[in-house]
This record gives sequence, structure tokens and C-alpha cells, in this order.
Amino acid sequence: MNLIWLLLRASRIQVAIAILTGLISGGTSARLIALINSAISGNYTQDLATQFPILALVVLVSSIVSQVLLIKLSQNAVYKLRLGLSDGILYSPLRHLEELGASKLLATLTEDVSTLSSTVYAIPFICVDIAVIVGCLGYMLWLSGTVFAFTIGFLMMGVGSVQILIGRADYFLKLARGEQDNLFQHFRAITDGVKELKLNATRRQDFFTEDLQVSAAKSRNQNSAALFTYSVSTGWGNLLFFILIGLLLFTVPQFISIAPSVLSAYVLTLTYMMLPMQSILDKLQQLARASVALEKIHTMGLSLAAQTENNQFILHPITHNWNKLELEEVTHTYRSEKEDSKFTLGPINLTFNQGEVVFIVGGNGSGKSSLAKLITGLYTPESGKIRLNNKLITDDNREWYRQHFSVVFSDYYLFERITGLDSKLAKTQASEYLRELQLDSKVEIKDNKLSTTSLSQGQRKRLALLAAYLENRPIYLFDEWASDQDPIFREIFYKQIIMNLKQRGKTVIVISHDDHFFAVADRIIKLDYGKIEYDKSNRVYG
Repeated sequence: MNLIWLLLRASRIQVAIAILTGLISGGTSARLIALINSAISGNYTQDLATQFPILALVVLVSSIVSQVLLIKLSQNAVYKLRLGLSDGILYSPLRHLEELGASKLLATLTEDVSTLSSTVYAIPFICVDIAVIVGCLGYMLWLSGTVFAFTIGFLMMGVGSVQILIGRADYFLKLARGEQDNLFQHFRAITDGVKELKLNATRRQDFFTEDLQVSAAKSRNQNSAALFTYSVSTGWGNLLFFILIGLLLFTVPQFISIAPSVLSAYVLTLTYMMLPMQSILDKLQQLARASVALEKIHTMGLSLAAQTENNQFILHPITHNWNKLELEEVTHTYRSEKEDSKFTLGPINLTFNQGEVVFIVGGNGSGKSSLAKLITGLYTPESGKIRLNNKLITDDNREWYRQHFSVVFSDYYLFERITGLDSKLAKTQASEYLRELQLDSKVEIKDNKLSTTSLSQGQRKRLALLAAYLENRPIYLFDEWASDQDPIFREIFYKQIIMNLKQRGKTVIVISHDDHFFAVADRIIKLDYGKIEYDKSNRVYG
């Protein structure tokens, strides 16, 4: 039913037209069966010979029209679903996405959407098959009400027994889909943690046997159980058809008087119905997978919708000439799975001025990256206030506030398309920095796109720096940018790029452990377990 509602939400009118043409196809198919039965019974006339090709053409045209409409509807519905889910992720708070986990998001975006996209095409064919079955049942009712009552009663009991098996198979499918999230998590561990796994043979073996292999085996067993149950239901459904035909041929005539012509018509019609019934049974397992996937997508969508941010397009221009950015009593708390375990950043009281270079230092786990996300508006403070030029930052203007920052995080993502290259000066600067960063022989920028991103980690980070530099935002934040650069490029970063940004009136916030370059900073802020240990000014460190 969820899949039907998916189509109805796309276009009720087109669904109605598709159903109507499908019913025409089914009714015409039943009429063709009646003509064939009449011809077999010896009632051949010229009128029947004329009707036959016309009806066959109507069946062809109406079924094609119904399928084309439903195919377009189903693919458009999946298209909207995919974009809606992606939009929900983009407009959901970062902290909520981190709590959901990348594995679940990827499983929904790839596995569930792909399953739905590859399966929903079966709906049009099922609709036409149902229309044919309805038409055949109508013809059998016209032939004999008594025999039809027996037939429909038997079919209802048969459908009920098949439905019990299908329900059992659906249960295994849901279990298998739940295990898919765990598998995606293990697959990410392989790709993201391959270096650590290669360096520790014991860890690698434990991960493979205790985590990946166990999860893969559960997924295999649950999928196998579902497919086996579906196979049994399909075989049982086919057997029931033969039992029904046998009862009509050998048992029912002993209790009910049936004309041979009616009996042959029933057998012929039931035989014709076996093909669409077999088709429906074969597609039920695909629809069950699609239904489970749609349920997962719906659940994810509700979770994202419940946390949607007010990310409206920028209503005001970016403030390039500003005086101060203030964090007043700002706090943010991480809670672990244990209720009594939490880490609180803050309360933080900081002021950043235009044109200054500020270093944020501290040990691992001191809260530096979390503070960066609070400063840039990616995290919403649980308490406290953030002001830019005395303007209070709220949910209504947080999107506008974020546009003041260009950031390269330690876990950055490098996009192929670069923004900010609309002017000739920007393109000249891009070429100069490619040469300065020794990337001009490896990368070109054409139509605002990088020719390649298949580079080393250090080179990719230099490209991320270039992209951020060209955005020309008022405030720049670099999170451990120089951690994997050689001495030459560290020198370029600290003494040329940062100084160039400062001369242009930009505020530069740098998270760093490079104490050799602390003299570059106008201020140094040190964090210790979520608290500010000190905030030293006048470019003094010691």
C-alpha cells in the first residue's frame, strides 16, 4: 500500500487514467477469451473474426498506455523521493546527522533508494495483470454464478494461505534490511580504516571474523530464508491453480450441473489467468523489498524532518566590513550512550576582531574542532549567544551567518567545482596559487572545475585550501591544515597565505599544533577539556 500511495502522491489524475486503461485492457482480454471459447465451441461467425483483431489491438494499446503512464509516474516518484531525502540531509543540523551516523545515511541513500528505483517498475505490470485477472473473473461470473462462487471461495482461501507465507518472508526481509546498516558500517571500516587494519594483523582478523563475517552471514541467512519462503509461496500458488482446475473438472460436476461449454470456458479462462497470477507472485518479493526500503526511507525522512533547520536562502548580503564576532557563555554538550557520560564545551566567552590571526591550541579531545563548528554556525549552542556586529544569531539568520566563513576542516571534502572564479582577477589568482602550491603541472581549472582530484592527501588538501581562499569570505578557519604538509608548504601556509589574508582584512582562525609558527598569531587561545585555559594577545607565546 505504501508504494501505491507513493504513486498517488505523484499524480492522482495520471494514476486514475492508468487504472482506467488497465481495466479496459483487462476487460478486453476477458472478451477475447470469450471469443476464443465461442470459436472453440463451434460458434464461429464472420462477426467474431472481425472483432478479434480489433480487440487484440485495443488490448495492446490500452496496456501500453497504462504501463507508460505508470512507469513515468513511478520513476518520477522515485526521483522526487531521492531529491527529498537528499534535501532533508542537507537541511538537517550537523549534530543530528552525526548522531544518525554516515552508515545509516549511506545505506538509505544507496541501498534503499536503489532498491526502490529498480523495483518500482514492476508496479505498472502488476496493475495490468490485476486488470486482466479482474476481467477474467468478470467473464467467469457471467458464465455461471454458482461455479463462480465456488471458484472465488477457493481462490480466497488460496490467497490467504499464500499471504501467510509472504508475511513470513517479509519478516525475514526486514531483518535482512536491519542488518544492512551494520554491513555498511563494516564496509566503511574497510575503506576508512584499511591502513590500521593492515598494520595490526590481530585486529584485522578479529574484525573480519567477529564483525564482518558475522554480519554478512546474518544478512545471507535472512535473505535466503526470505527467498526460500517466497519460492514456496510461488510453488504453492501454482499447485492451488491445478487443484482448482482438477476440482472443476472432476468434483464440482458431480454436485452441480455444468454445461460442457461452460466448463471448458472456465478451464480456458483459468489457464489464461495463470500467467498474470504467476507474474504477480514472482514480483511480490521485489515489491516486498521495495516496501521495506520505502519504510526505511520514510523513517529516515521523518527523523530528518523533525530536525530541519531554517536554511532559507541568504536574504541579506554578506558583511565584509565588520567589527567583532562575539561568543557569550556558549556551551555545547556531547552525550554518550551512557546517560552519566558526557563532555561539555564551555561556557565559552570569546571575541574575534576583523583582520586578526587567532590560533586555537590544545590537546586531543580538548574541544577545538567542536569550538570551530560552534564558531562557524554548524553547531547550535545549547546555551549562550553568538553575535556578529551586535546582531544576535538565531535560527532565522544562522544560514546567513554561515556564509561569512571559508573553512578547511581536518576531515574536509574536496569538491570538483570551485566557486568564486567569476572574475578575471580570481582566475589569475587561482593560476598563481596553483603554481605556488606546485600543483600547476597536475591540475587545471576549466569551466570552474578541477581537471582531477586523484592526488595525494597533501596535494588534495592544498586544493581544498585554494578553493577556500578563492571564496573570498570575511573569516577563514583552518583545522590542522598543515598537519600532513612538508616543511616547504607549511612555510608557505603560515608566512604567505595567512599573512596575505590578513593584509586583505580577513580574520584567520587556525587550529594548530605547529608551535614553530605561533609567532604568526596575534592571539593564541588554549583549550583544556572544553574550557579556555588562556587567551594570550600581543603575539606573545610562552
